[in-house]
Amino acid sequence: MEHRIDQIKKQLHAQSYKLTPQREATVRVLLEREEDHLSAEDIYLLVKEKAPEIGLATVYRTLELLSELKIVDKINFGDGVSRYDLRKEGAEHFHHHLVCIECGSVEEIEEDLLGDVEKIVQRDWGFQVKDHRLTFHGICKQCQEGSVQLKK
Repeated sequence: MEHRIDQIKKQLHAQSYKLTPQREATVRVLLEREEDHLSAEDIYLLVKEKAPEIGLATVYRTLELLSELKIVDKINFGDGVSRYDLRKEGAEHFHHHLVCIECGSVEEIEEDLLGDVEKIVQRDWGFQVKDHRLTFHGICKQCQEGSVQLKK
């Protein structure tokens, strides 16, 4: 975790920002709960446990800054709630997600599935892709197995 904190600190410094104690507390929560796709409110409640003096507005501003600097990605899975996801170290693109419409689980796909699509978009439309996001909505394996069990 300390290595990632140092990397994020360098990213902030490169853009003339500091890793303040409030920002560090927010980043630590994101690192500790990396698989959870937390909302700003979720992050705030967890940060508050570490640093009770931090306000919700500070957490929001920190998340927006980290998002602008592409340290975190702001995502929405169609439920109206913005969630925050740390970019993997060295990742060129945002990773993809599988969202279960029955149980709400979210799985990540680290493999970049759209490299060829980007080339086609560049070639055929002359559009230079800087990033992309792909979210599949469907029914996860566990829910499918559960519905098969119920039918028997």
